[in-house]
Amino acid sequence: MKLTTVSALRSTFLLGLLVANYSYADWANNVDPTVVRPLPTDARIQPQNPPGFSWSQHPTNPAAYVLELNLLSSTGTVVSTQTFTVTRNWLLPSATLAAGHYNWRVRPSTSTDWSTPREFYIDATSKNYVVPENAALQNYILSRARPRGLSNENLSQSGWSAGMAADRSPLLARLSAEVLGKVTSLAVPSDALWPLPNATVVTAALSAQQTSIRWTINDVSRQVEAAALVYRLTKDPRFKTEAIVRGNQLAALSPTGPTSFANQDQGSRQITLGLVKAIDFLGSDLDDTTRKAWLSVITVRANDIFKDIAGVSGRLDQQPFDSHGATNLGIMTVVATLTLGDIPAASDWFNYCFRAYVNSVSPWSGPEGGFGNGTAYAQYTADTSSQLWPVLRAATGVDLFAKPWSAGFVQFMAHFVPPGSPTHVFGDQHEVVPDVPTLKSFAKRVATPVAAWYVNNMVGTEDTLRELESPWPMAVSTAVAAPPANGAVYPSVGWAAMHSDITDRARTSIYFKSSPYGSYSHSHGDQNSIVINSGGRQLLMEAGYEDWYASPMWNNWYHQTKSHNAITYDGGIGQKVDGVGSALSWNGKVLSFSTSASSDFVSGDATAAYGGVLNSAIRQVWYFRASNVVVVQDKLIAPIAHSFEWNVHAPVVMSVGTDGWVAINNVDRSLCIRSVTPDAVFSKWVGGPVLAGKVEDHGAFIKPAATTAEFLMVLDVGCKKPVITYDTSGTSRVLNVGGNTITLPK
Repeated sequence: MKLTTVSALRSTFLLGLLVANYSYADWANNVDPTVVRPLPTDARIQPQNPPGFSWSQHPTNPAAYVLELNLLSSTGTVVSTQTFTVTRNWLLPSATLAAGHYNWRVRPSTSTDWSTPREFYIDATSKNYVVPENAALQNYILSRARPRGLSNENLSQSGWSAGMAADRSPLLARLSAEVLGKVTSLAVPSDALWPLPNATVVTAALSAQQTSIRWTINDVSRQVEAAALVYRLTKDPRFKTEAIVRGNQLAALSPTGPTSFANQDQGSRQITLGLVKAIDFLGSDLDDTTRKAWLSVITVRANDIFKDIAGVSGRLDQQPFDSHGATNLGIMTVVATLTLGDIPAASDWFNYCFRAYVNSVSPWSGPEGGFGNGTAYAQYTADTSSQLWPVLRAATGVDLFAKPWSAGFVQFMAHFVPPGSPTHVFGDQHEVVPDVPTLKSFAKRVATPVAAWYVNNMVGTEDTLRELESPWPMAVSTAVAAPPANGAVYPSVGWAAMHSDITDRARTSIYFKSSPYGSYSHSHGDQNSIVINSGGRQLLMEAGYEDWYASPMWNNWYHQTKSHNAITYDGGIGQKVDGVGSALSWNGKVLSFSTSASSDFVSGDATAAYGGVLNSAIRQVWYFRASNVVVVQDKLIAPIAHSFEWNVHAPVVMSVGTDGWVAINNVDRSLCIRSVTPDAVFSKWVGGPVLAGKVEDHGAFIKPAATTAEFLMVLDVGCKKPVITYDTSGTSRVLNVGGNTITLPK
């Protein structure tokens, strides 16, 4: 996970906010790539009704904004107008919109400096998702007796129905045994365990200490929460005792010590969340002295979190691309919800956080639910959501799992981490094996056919604690299972998935990325890259592993284009990856995508990612399902001559045949690669460090130096070595691979 370098990143964000160049016509669309993007836009149909609106802050920093929303006729004239006045640079209306064509614009309340109008549509596919205003939500929360964060059926085992008892009694037995087993075995957290001071430069030793804090606090926080929940369900005093003992251990850690927000925000927020949940679950059974002591600690730690996300005129509102900040906003939303009436500041926390969090659960995608920061970090987001959202549903009646984004997120994960996937894909920790309990936890709470299919086909159980905290029955039980399509694109993140048959665990899966998020945060310099798995085996893989975020190895190898199946030049020079804000500019974009029963096609433009070195970097990918063949074309143009490399990374030693095919044979699955263009010569090269017990082999098809280059590659899953013909005699070029024909311009 991301470590304390986040503090340095935040400082850079704040500086960027102060010096950003606002001298352009449409102030709502800031030239700084780290600033929030105006939404909705591009005349897209909105998945959610009403949609959420966002825009860049005006340079005058006004106290309020006026948003004008116009319903348009078929000829574009205004039929009706609504206006909204808000104090921040976003709006989540609390009523649905009629179906139709809309435009919107916004101005400071103190001037007529309108933004450029933007258009969108609401139609029958837009799902109603209405969030009440804050005052009504606070009244509802305060009307609930503790525990607020548990649904009514979770208050006592004795009140379970027969069906619920059949489902959950085994889970309760497992969680009880887990808690009792850790009473004597779980380490006692202490500030003395972590003596290294915080620093702006992360070393291996400091990284290890940060990891130790994170895992130690996570374990103890889980014990506090689990013990409090089991006590609530059973009233067994052993669990109340354990919850208080462990809660006191967390409360004893100094808010200004190694677990402070400044030193380790993950540890501090988890202490806060664990204590808040325990207070709520124990309710009136927690003695007043302990409750007040814990609330005092929560107040200090929560204030530190709140100051960060709300500081400098709404830092996170303006610059949302902060993976820790987005999580911290969610945790503060739960803390505020569960401490209303107990902590005076909780009302202000709630008013600031709740609707902001619900409006934009993730900055890493658009409303269709992708996740541009990689599927490993999508999984971590799913884990956090499974901890937070059931609490919010019980306490407020607002179900974030019913938000259209959540349905899209499950479908995204089904496409990019389908059942049987060997690893994650794209971005930091792509080498990590997916965690089934976490993925099932999220999907079981989403009532869609794809979620039901995903749950049914992921082998394993979900996390016991998370399931016991959630309403019964799970939302997914109301849906009839149906798989997602074999091919899909997620435009807002620039990812495409192409599967031979997603319902078959022996499937072949091709993943493509050309993302507007560039190499920012946990993303890599891998625009226009591809990954191929088959039968649960890696074939064309991403290389390297993360020892720690922003380590020398991360910077020089793992994060770089040369560790991915993408284009480099002049001996491994790749896309730009440096710079906090500029990393969002070194990006790609999906140009087109199509899918049919027989084939898929995607193209992407990674020109911007090369930072001006190339005039054009276009990749096209065709996948033919019946023959299990992939064809990739790269066309590259540069102002000066370069030698270009088409990189290949394999989890086994590749073999080079005399017939021109390069073979990757991974146990019972294979991939053979061949260049159709004759001047691309394959050569092995040495890569970076490899995880113990793993093998990685690296090579590239290399072109002679020139200002233009084309790679035309055939990737044959199964090494059938189909007949290839390439006719350049006519007005167009015709490539035929095993009966599959592609026509290319000359």
